[in-house]
Amino acid sequence: MASIPVSVIILTKNEERRIAQTIACLDGFEDIWVVDSQSGDDTAALAKGAGAQTVDFSWNGHYPKKKQWALNNVALRHDWVLMLDADERMTPALNAEICALFSAAALDVSGYFVKGLYRVGDQILRFGQINKKLMLFNRHDFVFPDVGDEGFVGGWEVEGHYQPILLDQSQLSALPTLKAHLIHDAFDDIAALDKRHQNYASWEALMCLHGRWPQDPVPWRQRLKKLFRALPLRWGIVFVYSYIVKGGVCDGRAGLAFARQRALYYKDIARYKRRYKAEAK
Repeated sequence: MASIPVSVIILTKNEERRIAQTIACLDGFEDIWVVDSQSGDDTAALAKGAGAQTVDFSWNGHYPKKKQWALNNVALRHDWVLMLDADERMTPALNAEICALFSAAALDVSGYFVKGLYRVGDQILRFGQINKKLMLFNRHDFVFPDVGDEGFVGGWEVEGHYQPILLDQSQLSALPTLKAHLIHDAFDDIAALDKRHQNYASWEALMCLHGRWPQDPVPWRQRLKKLFRALPLRWGIVFVYSYIVKGGVCDGRAGLAFARQRALYYKDIARYKRRYKAEAK
């Protein structure tokens, strides 16, 4: 595969069991950076051994957080970036699609959404809820905004579950999604996932209560998210959507486990919202 003129940023902290495989899946990418949060294991050494450059990150409790800090401070070779977590695996089809985009000079937009298929155990979930993130973009056209969540319980050093915003609002409706997908190994450590989900749920509850969500770069997604956040019993809606509407039942037991996990997450958000409302009285 030809060299792809995209700089890859991988965010890590104590990811020694996954980082080498994450980097090995980046066929065609030569400018690979691991932004590591003072890992206590061999993450940085393994990343260097796999061909990546490493940068240490230590959060000072203020903005910019880790993603925007990386865009501002890492000596990236290219204007376009691909931003990954260590539990996200590129696929040959996705590498080839990105390579073709740049080979054909077909970049008439500022960014692309990338679909992620979850893997539970050895099974890749083909149905249910599919993750979609704005991961491939021109770093000069987007910014991860300061949403004022530094003091929120459950908050952390990385920007939360929201997309970067476009600096040029005229492009809001012109952000396509790539056809190929990556693999998201979010369920390979259930104990760690449960702990993260408690933090995420607390943070998301406070984001909703304080109205801190930034504008999604795609208008219809923004409208849908605003409506969804206002609905009661979101956990039930999420379960039905993932397991029935999106066909998670076709993934068997793994599909059921995934739908239940998503429902429990939204139950936790509701529980934290009730708790913080009561504490505010």
